Amino acid sequence: MTHQAKTNHQSGMSIGLIAHPTKDVSGSIELLVDWRRTHAVRIVALEADAQRIGAEVEVLTSAQFVDEVDLVVALGGDGTMLGAMRTVAGTSIPVLGVNYGNLGFLVEVEPDELTTAIERIIAADYSVEAHHGLDVNVVAGSEGFNFMAFNDVSIARAPGEGMVNADLVVDSTAYGYFTADALVVATPAGSTAYNYAAGGPVLSPAVTALVLTPVAPMSGIARSVVLGPKETLGFEIGESTTRAAIEVDGRVMTSVTAGDAVTISLVENAAGVVRFDAGRHARKGRLKLSLLDLPLRADQLRELVPLDVRKRDLPRILAQDSHKK
Repeated sequence: MTHQAKTNHQSGMSIGLIAHPTKDVSGSIELLVDWRRTHAVRIVALEADAQRIGAEVEVLTSAQFVDEVDLVVALGGDGTMLGAMRTVAGTSIPVLGVNYGNLGFLVEVEPDELTTAIERIIAADYSVEAHHGLDVNVVAGSEGFNFMAFNDVSIARAPGEGMVNADLVVDSTAYGYFTADALVVATPAGSTAYNYAAGGPVLSPAVTALVLTPVAPMSGIARSVVLGPKETLGFEIGESTTRAAIEVDGRVMTSVTAGDAVTISLVENAAGVVRFDAGRHARKGRLKLSLLDLPLRADQLRELVPLDVRKRDLPRILAQDSHKK
């Protein structure tokens, strides 16, 4: 599927760049600027990134960016990708991730594949993988805040200020309470992150659900809870909570204390990620999870290796297996 341009201000495709805040991604920017000279495309970026992007890239306000781009290219790792998805959440603008990170569960394209990937997008040779989001509403004292997350939201204890104590309410029904270091609410895609590290289950991307996992629980609910897409989670922060941070996709956004409230609900198909080979991406994801201690046998790991590599190295692999026997 393709994204249709929302405006007629410019012929050709408008590509919006979102770059990692510290890593050097100038190689990809220079590549795109050179490539643009022979293609009918427009390259833009956010005003906030103007100094790092360079003078040859047009800059726009946040409102203009969302209104005018047809494709967002995130140059970084999963964190940059998540930020790009938050920027265009609720629109039909797809996000292409270019890997300048480490594990890269969300990104699919390497820097040297960038222009080829965009040419495939122009040719409509791609698909869009829908990602669910989390709508987060925080009432802290007299103030209200709203955030969007695509991996997870956590209510985490501040160092030296005790535990997080919170009552859980699901669709106005009291479910119990937590006393823990943190409470993590994750989407299926985000279930492989903080939730997984805390011992929570990995949810299949095919499941439309969210998972709630306490971190180092001391009392109350001590195991993960999986909830349906229409259920709304409410946390009423208890009296014994001095201060806790609200982290959205790993970023501290605000804090809560006793008497405050946090409400979280799933937003289906909140953003779309460009995919060229969904099967290959899924296999890479399995391999990365295996490196994070998801147990796979040697033969299962071998299946994740590209066929051409297996054929090339098959004699050596067979010799090693024979020697072990």
